[in-house]
Amino acid sequence: MIEPSEPWRDMLLHAWHILPVALLFALPVAVAGGLVLYVLRRRSLATTLTVLVLIPVLSTLTGVLGVSGFMFTPAMTTMVLVCLLVGLVTVPAAIVLGRTIARRTVWEREAHERERMAEAARRDLVAWISHDLRSPLAGIRAMAEALADGIVSDQREIAGYAQRISGESERLSGMVTDLFELSRITAGALRLSMSAVPLRDVVSDAVATQAPIARRKQVCVRAESDSWPVVFGSDPELARIVQNLVSNAIRHTPPDGTVSVRVAVEGGDALLAVDDGCGGIPDDELAQVFDVAFRGTAARTPDPSGAAGAGLGLAITKGLVEAHHGRIGVRNHGAGCRFEVRLPLAAH
Repeated sequence: MIEPSEPWRDMLLHAWHILPVALLFALPVAVAGGLVLYVLRRRSLATTLTVLVLIPVLSTLTGVLGVSGFMFTPAMTTMVLVCLLVGLVTVPAAIVLGRTIARRTVWEREAHERERMAEAARRDLVAWISHDLRSPLAGIRAMAEALADGIVSDQREIAGYAQRISGESERLSGMVTDLFELSRITAGALRLSMSAVPLRDVVSDAVATQAPIARRKQVCVRAESDSWPVVFGSDPELARIVQNLVSNAIRHTPPDGTVSVRVAVEGGDALLAVDDGCGGIPDDELAQVFDVAFRGTAARTPDPSGAAGAGLGLAITKGLVEAHHGRIGVRNHGAGCRFEVRLPLAAH
């Protein structure tokens, strides 16, 4: 066995004697730092890492000062300066690292939450669409079987069955078109051909297209503007936006009601406002109006014809407005609701 040399033996004996003293001073600081860390555990990650870095630095500094009897000899001064320099380097590094990790953690949490909500929305959409497709398909099947089996023989009844089958087929086609359009928007595959588009033409065409439906429901539709602006957008998609809003307003306005379309320039944007007579939307449901498959509650006047949509129109409208770098919102106004769309004006 090799015996340690005299200098090493003296050094080990000296360290053995001063170790309890150093621990006596350093341990309370470490315990206090641990308590602070426990109290701040719910604070930011940068604060936690800073305290975690300071605990060993301050404990070491306190232990060294305790061993020296708080006498600042040259060696002690050097040790204190070393500890301070270590703190000056590690604390900013801990803050930067903590903020970086915190931002990444928050981003990952938000991304996971968005993914969870998107998955829930997809499941709801599949459930709702499956239900909506089942009803017209069942009707078409029943009427087709009745015609095939010869149960219906009167020519007027046959013509009526054929007309209803055609109507249900158009309804199914519209739902499939809406699904395709929504999938393009959510997948980011929508490509717009942008140009200067006069809103007068878009609104006039949309009102004319919805006029037969409005007459059947005995709803008055009017469009007005002091000055018809020109916006920068895609003509087909802008027409879809206006048609969806006017169609939704007609659907939820009772007979003898009025749907008003107003166009103006406000704050450097073109403002399109569509007012209906739906009776209002509960405040706690206003934020859900543009969600996929949202149809509202009994607070909104039901469509007597029963031709309720699949709940995709407003979701598609929001996606198209945002694709134009615009904004859309809804609020209760008068005897119904007001949908407001703001679109960028075309450059002169």
